[in-house]
Amino acid sequence: MGRLSVRRRRTGTIAAVSALGMTAVLGGCGLGGGSDEVTLKLVAADYGDSSANSSQKYWDKLVKEYEAQHPGVKIDVSVYSWTDVDRKVKELVDAGKAPDMAQIGAYADYADKGLLYKADELLGIREQADFVSQLASAGRINGMQYGMPFAASTRLLFYNKALFAGAGLTPPTTWKQLAADAEALKADGVKYPYALPLGPEEAQAETMQWLLSGGGGYVDSMGTYGIDSEENVATLNWLKDDLVGKGLTGPVAPENLNRAAAFSAFAAGDVGMLNGHPSLMKIAAAKGVKFGMVPMPGAEGRTKNSMGVADWMMSFRQNGHAEQVGDFLDFVYSEKNVLAFSREYDLLPVTNSASGAMSGDSQDADLKPFLNALPSSELPPVDKTSWAAVSAAVKKRIGSAVSSDGSPAEVLRALQLTAQKAE
Repeated sequence: MGRLSVRRRRTGTIAAVSALGMTAVLGGCGLGGGSDEVTLKLVAADYGDSSANSSQKYWDKLVKEYEAQHPGVKIDVSVYSWTDVDRKVKELVDAGKAPDMAQIGAYADYADKGLLYKADELLGIREQADFVSQLASAGRINGMQYGMPFAASTRLLFYNKALFAGAGLTPPTTWKQLAADAEALKADGVKYPYALPLGPEEAQAETMQWLLSGGGGYVDSMGTYGIDSEENVATLNWLKDDLVGKGLTGPVAPENLNRAAAFSAFAAGDVGMLNGHPSLMKIAAAKGVKFGMVPMPGAEGRTKNSMGVADWMMSFRQNGHAEQVGDFLDFVYSEKNVLAFSREYDLLPVTNSASGAMSGDSQDADLKPFLNALPSSELPPVDKTSWAAVSAAVKKRIGSAVSSDGSPAEVLRALQLTAQKAE
């Protein structure tokens, strides 16, 4: 790549970078080697599940190729686990040492504080237009793109083919059928007929998928929080009475079951059905579990909107390296590199060009059902600075709503008040 064209900034000034990267530094920080060399610092999340496929290896390979084409630019990448990466970036920002780029789970708070470049100050028009539309939209605040989608996934209902065949079942398309299938699996001695992970690890995602399947969601069509809507209350009441209350969700209470444990149980052959994202395919296949995937059942039929998830790339203004950051990100978002990352970690491409290439390639056939769900997917309200607080509250409280003595209406009302206060 290395598109080193002249970029016109919104201010009307023009910044140019020569083919050797011999440029006047746009800010006083980030220098290395000599006055004509720029070092860009990137903090990124680790998508690997072992040292063998750590994201550090992905970035090291990509950076080596980029630096070979750009002798005047160095890229310093630090990769942290998802447990630590958001906190690490916050610590750096709070200490006045913001990285040039961060690839993490949320961008809105930094954008709201005026700390981030807008995408059109970094990327070329072609690169901006290549982002998948609903992912790009989720990265905008007041119409301005601050969060650049980096990785995406959707959710489907996974089912164990052997367990379903043994019970003479077909994949459900409605809640009623899902409950009936779960009853049959329970009668066959299946440990978790439907695994419902509403523990603190990722309860906000499982909850959103169910809210969407009931015709609701965290926000209404105008983007206003509507957590305690009639549709949402009805959805959680159904879960409490028709699934959890009938003993169809296994021996661990949903509020104590985390996603990782549910995935492990599925890979062990102990789960009949659960919501999953693409990485579950590899986990299950490694254990020899034969599985199928279908859209999430809805109250009356298949759910119209799957839940989508995106992680974000952002660039901080502090060091002033907009030109060099933009050129590096053009390289990062090239079709070749987006495809390489998506295939390495079983994730969906965030660009139309890479999505088109993946759709037509037989080696990506296993990801196609997730890819097909992406255009109609709905993302959490990540453009709201309040979402972090709301998500944390959902993780902490939603599991109790479906417990034997829980009240969906009361819990959802409390979450709605939390959301309104956070706004």
